[in-house]
Order: sequence, then structure tokens, then C-alpha cells
Amino acid sequence: MADYQIINPYNGELIEAYDFHTREQVTQAIDTLVAGRKIQQATPAFQRSNILLKLAHLLLERKEDLARAITEETGKTISDSRVEIDRAYNTALASAMEARNINGEALDSDAFPPMREKIGVVLWKPLGTVLCITPFNFPINIAVHKIGPAFAAGNTILFKPGPQNKRSAELLVELCYAAGMHRSVLQLLTPDIEATSYAVKHPQIQAINFTGGTAAANAIAANAGYKKMLFELGGNDPLIVMPDADLDAAVNATINQRFATAGQRCTAAKRLFVHSEVFDTFAEKLVAATAKLKVGNPAEDDTFIGPLIHTAAADEVQARIDAAVNSGANVLFGHKREGNILWPTILSNVPDDAELVAEETFGPVVPLRKFDDESELISLINSSPFGLQAGVFTQNLALAKRLYNQLDVGLLAVNDGPGFRAEHFPFGGVKESGVGREGVRYAIREMSYQKTLVI
Repeated sequence: MADYQIINPYNGELIEAYDFHTREQVTQAIDTLVAGRKIQQATPAFQRSNILLKLAHLLLERKEDLARAITEETGKTISDSRVEIDRAYNTALASAMEARNINGEALDSDAFPPMREKIGVVLWKPLGTVLCITPFNFPINIAVHKIGPAFAAGNTILFKPGPQNKRSAELLVELCYAAGMHRSVLQLLTPDIEATSYAVKHPQIQAINFTGGTAAANAIAANAGYKKMLFELGGNDPLIVMPDADLDAAVNATINQRFATAGQRCTAAKRLFVHSEVFDTFAEKLVAATAKLKVGNPAEDDTFIGPLIHTAAADEVQARIDAAVNSGANVLFGHKREGNILWPTILSNVPDDAELVAEETFGPVVPLRKFDDESELISLINSSPFGLQAGVFTQNLALAKRLYNQLDVGLLAVNDGPGFRAEHFPFGGVKESGVGREGVRYAIREMSYQKTLVI
């Protein structure tokens, strides 16, 4: 029997069965990538830029194939998958532009005595070989967020996708090769946990760029040794609705940033804090808008919410919803399940210590939490071990500035939700939400080191 089966989350059909790669295959791939560093060293920045530019256009040419592969593997709606490819195009394009703009600096030694009449030339150099590990929910765009900057910086890349995403990852890598990346510069493997741990420990892996959960990140950090680590982890992201908010815009952001991808996003609006003055009105508007969403087959163009990634994930979210309801939460909408599909669910009066809100919940459920006091709000938000992103709807700039200064998050979006992301903005959090920053320019620096020449 094969090691792994890729199962369509919506209809349960077998897509593919395959065996994981072994330690020996990991060794072979890393040896290939070590040899490939010479190719990268001989490839000037403008050529790396041109390759990434070609990759961007190939992503658009194969948009439908990539989108349908994502939908079949993950249950993400086809419309959402197409948006992901558009974003991946932007990421590849940004990587192409930044590849030409990796600038250093010159330092004059006369800043401090004694004057030596020396100049320090400081340049950014590639770390060597980067292990890139991606999750299931954005299998192409997150992969391009790792491969693009790593390649632009001059590294070679060992790419490990989520096991569900083998087919879409293979298609992406074939496009990378077609764009001009040498096979000894980019290698794709799907090893098991033991073989992945071996890769993490391998002395010829200089950096690890990982997106996923904190448990896996802890295991990687414990085994990595003295390697550069770039971790984009979970979030329990708040969306705040103040009395002066544009409620329709806030409702739209809540739906798009919580129910899209069936809520399986690290930046999804997972905790809704709504001021008591507008709580009832906001809840009514949110329920009315949610009731219009189509739930079902993710391959249909007008479906907004499809299944969760697998049965275990649906079971976990369902259990958290049930536990919250049993603890006194009120169901305003939803609380219905069919197979791996959870209908969008809106709750109120969820206890603050309920697992649904105390932990990161990857599913289409909105817990509405009424508040009055700003200081209480900040304390509640900062009590989370996570600190990825936040959003606030308000016309009060002074309030927005206070929240920006006091919330423990990597980004605050004003009049938008915590799901905001632009491919060239820095992206990452604090506390258990990660280490380092993605976003093309910032990721390039994370996967490089500074080297000085004194003349």
C-alpha cells in the first residue's frame, strides 16, 4: 500500500497514491543542490530576474490548470484558487523586480577614530541552500513566496510541499524549469516526517523557510541547529468594529476574510470584537449577508464555501463549535455540517476561555464578542499567544494609532480586516506567530547574509 493518498475533500475520490521520498533521496537532492550553487553563482541578477519574469507569465498561462489542481487537492473554491494564481503572478513579478535591486552600501572608516582611510563595501550574499516547507491552504502562492525570493537572492532550493499538494507542486516546479531554473537549483521532494527531520538537520541546508503550525515549528527549531529560520506560523487574528465604523464594509471584510478558503487561513478574522453600540446592527447585517453565500461543490464558479481539507479538520472545528454552544454560546446562523463541509456559523456569547476563541480555529466560524472599553479590548487581544495581524474599522485616526502602538501584532489594517496582504509588504507576526518577515524584499534579506569588503 502507498504511503499517502491524496483524497478530494469534497467527494472523497482518490486523486493519487504515492510513496514518500526516503533519506537517501533527500541526500541525493541536497547533493544536487550543493553542486547547483555554482550555477547560481554564475547566473547574474538580471538573468535571475528574467527567469522569474518568465515564471510569472507562465503562471498566468497555466492559471486554470493550477487552479483546478488546487481545488481538487484542497477543496478550495475554484474562484478562490484563481485568485491565488493571480497573487502568485504578482509574487513572481515582485521577485523578478527585486532580483535587480539587491543593494548594498559603502561605509567610510572615518566615522570613528583612528581614521584608517578605508572603505567598507557591504553586499548581500546568498546563504546557500534553503529548505522551503509549505502548507496546504495556499499551495502555489506561498510556494512562490519562498522559491521566488530564495532564487532571486541566489540560493538553491529544496522544496517540500504539503503532502496533499504533490500534483500542484509538481506543476509549479515544471513551470519553474520551463522558465529557466536549472534542475540542480530547485528540487522538489515529498519526504515523510523522519526524512524531513533529516533534511532539517543536514549541514548543507543553511536556512529553513517554513509556513505551518507551532508544533512543527518547535520540532524544526529543536533540530535545526545554527541555521537561519524564517517561520510564518498561526494567528488568532482580531477584527475590531467601532461605533463609527462603516458596517457594510466591515461585514464584507468579515465574510471575505473568514469564510473564504472555509476559514483555513492564518490571517482569517478569527475573533470579532464589536462595540456594544453597533453590536446588534452588525450581527443582523452579517447574518443576512452570510445567508446569501453558496455552500457546496468547490468546482462550481459561484460557490463561496467548500469543504475543509479533510475529515479530521472538520471534526476538530465541529467539536470546538459544539463545546462553545454547550458552554452557553448562542447560534445566530449555521451550526450545520455535511461531510467535510461546515456551513458558515456565527455565534455570540462565546466564553473567552472557550477553545474556539482561545486557540487558532481553522474553519468558517465567526465568534462575535461585545465590548465597551478600549483598554479591556487591548488586554483581551494581547492575551493570545499569537500576534500575527489585526484589523479595525473606524474613522478615528487617533484610535487607530493607539491600537497600532499597543496591539502585539505584525500589522494593523485600518478599515480592512486582518487578512490584508500585499505581496511586497512585510508579512509576519510576533510571539508564537513566527520569526522573521516574508514579503518579497524582506524575504530576500532573510535568505541572505551581509558580507563586507574593506579596501
